[in-house]
Amino acid sequence: MTGKMALDVQKHLPDLWKEGALFAFSGYDGQTDSNSQFVATVGAEEISLLFHTPKRRRLQFPVPHSGEVRIATGDVLLSEMDEGPLLAVYQSWHTLIGLAPSTIDIRLSFEEDEGGKVWTKDALVVTESANGRDVIVLLRGKERWALAYGSHLDEAVSRVMKGLTFDAWKVMEARLQFYEHVPSLEDPLKERLLNKCFSVMKVNTLAPEGVIRQHWSTPDRVPHQAMWLWDSVFHSFAMNRLNPELSWEFLKSVLDTQREDGMIPHTCKVDGTGSSLTQPPLLAWGVWENYLHTKQSNYLRYALPILERYLNWDITNRDRNGNGLLEWMIEGNPLCRSGESGMDNSPRFDRAAILDAVDFSVFAAQDAHYLGLIADELGETAIAQRWQQKAADLNHQIQHMLWDESEGFYYDRDMDGNFSRVKAVSGFLPLLLDHLPQERTERLVSILQDPSHFQTKFPIPTTAASEQTYSTDMWRGPVWMNMNYLVYTGLKKQGRRTEADQLAQQSIQMVQKYYEQYGVIFEYFDSADLVPPSECDRKGPPTGTYNIRQKMDVVRDFHWSAALTACLLMEQA
Repeated sequence: MTGKMALDVQKHLPDLWKEGALFAFSGYDGQTDSNSQFVATVGAEEISLLFHTPKRRRLQFPVPHSGEVRIATGDVLLSEMDEGPLLAVYQSWHTLIGLAPSTIDIRLSFEEDEGGKVWTKDALVVTESANGRDVIVLLRGKERWALAYGSHLDEAVSRVMKGLTFDAWKVMEARLQFYEHVPSLEDPLKERLLNKCFSVMKVNTLAPEGVIRQHWSTPDRVPHQAMWLWDSVFHSFAMNRLNPELSWEFLKSVLDTQREDGMIPHTCKVDGTGSSLTQPPLLAWGVWENYLHTKQSNYLRYALPILERYLNWDITNRDRNGNGLLEWMIEGNPLCRSGESGMDNSPRFDRAAILDAVDFSVFAAQDAHYLGLIADELGETAIAQRWQQKAADLNHQIQHMLWDESEGFYYDRDMDGNFSRVKAVSGFLPLLLDHLPQERTERLVSILQDPSHFQTKFPIPTTAASEQTYSTDMWRGPVWMNMNYLVYTGLKKQGRRTEADQLAQQSIQMVQKYYEQYGVIFEYFDSADLVPPSECDRKGPPTGTYNIRQKMDVVRDFHWSAALTACLLMEQA
């Protein structure tokens, strides 16, 4: 099959190649190497790639025009130009190969502020870091080219020479086979967005490395470069639709990080280092949802004791006042008072007070419920009854202690018994619970649809528009797709399908608008839609120049935004 024939059979693939898009070899296709940091993002000008090795390099294709971009996935770039095709595709984690018209120069250099040695020999361009620990080499043939990473010069040269022998069209076809399993949608724009979502998911999938013994997922290859607890669960929801066995590996990789006391840390790296904090307990939900696709009861049996120990750890270590409700750990960093909650800088935590938390308590109740389902499926009746009773007890305490009848909303509660009264999206999460009184559902829907609080241009703001702290900074007002998906799921559970579908459509519209403008899927979005995501604050104002080493602004090609948008697109089809 020729390259053009290969292109013709690919329908509605991503075709926007813009600044900050991730470009890397996926663990879906073979071995990865996180330590090398041989991961690229798209440059702002021309067609260029910035490689985020310790000493960054830029690969440039300085052309008078970019041609017509036909494919722009996380590991394939194809642009049709008058002079011929321009193609870049990952052959392996360390080698990028491609085609380029002979009239087009290809340049490899260090970033201006990075430093290192650059030299040429025959057709080779060599960039060698000052300490000699990483080398990237460019080799140009007549129309073929290759770029390779090595830990030393000989390794990089050997790889780049071999890279030039591969048929780039065939490698491209192999990389694009992934999309044959993505469901088709009637709307071509939505189908293109869905394929972009799965492209982001694919590029953020890694192979077994170090202490991680199976495939795993990361929020983003740049800049986070680690595995995160609740992120991995959200990633698994969408991957269940494409490859549920891979989805199980995402979950098992997190389960396997459990410590001796039962705690599961919120992050883990391939070298085994992790954090001292945990994160929202969603793992039992993730394992159950995966089981509905795999029907592998051995997975449930593997997970059950780990999940029990983990939720017991939460209940034992995060209920300081013993009232059956859970409290997040509060940190000293005013820009991240509660990284454990996942809602780092939410105004809920501005006072650095310990709170009986709505979200933590709901997540625990829900995971206890799913633990009950898992145990029951395995015939462990006594265990199932114990966890279902725990779910009911948590639910009772949430309804009794965290509902404010005067305002018709769920609030966190101080240790002195007073409501915190910060209106946050977490107040809607009891919609996920069983036996929610209908009148409370009605009042939650009413405040959700109130333009003065949560019915912003793009709902749901993480902090109500009526709050003085409302802004474009992370969890202080912007829309996060994971929260929208949780509330969407809760609305469906409470029989409010119309409102759920409306929220899903608004969420898809938001992601699609900014994908079409910027070519990436952002971490979060301005709920008022007054500024694009690239200009939202992120623990302080954006720098104006997208440079994650100077300051991490809104992350691009963020995994759970893509995964949960994909879930909504498929569920709304």
